[in-house]
Amino acid sequence: MLVKIHKTYRTTVAICDSNLLEKTFEEGKKQIIIGKNFFGGEEKTEEEVLKIIEEYSAEDSTFNIVGEKSVAIALKAGIIQKSGITQIKGIPIALALL
Repeated sequence: MLVKIHKTYRTTVAICDSNLLEKTFEEGKKQIIIGKNFFGGEEKTEEEVLKIIEEYSAEDSTFNIVGEKSVAIALKAGIIQKSGITQIKGIPIALALL
């Protein structure tokens, strides 16, 4: 998985499955572009991603999560619920505002 942390007035943590980087998915009026500028961070293990989620969920952070593995870890960490997951072309996507 790739993790990129954007620091502005509010920290945004972008997490995506590595195989989705630089792909675009469209379905009806919905579209997601998994661009390098936003999602192209460092490769991390599941354990490392869990630690990052734990660290940044203690702050006032936003999480953008794309992909089966990434969304599964966010569910495991408890920052999202199944009801908060949407899909575009079968790709799970979740946002968390903590």
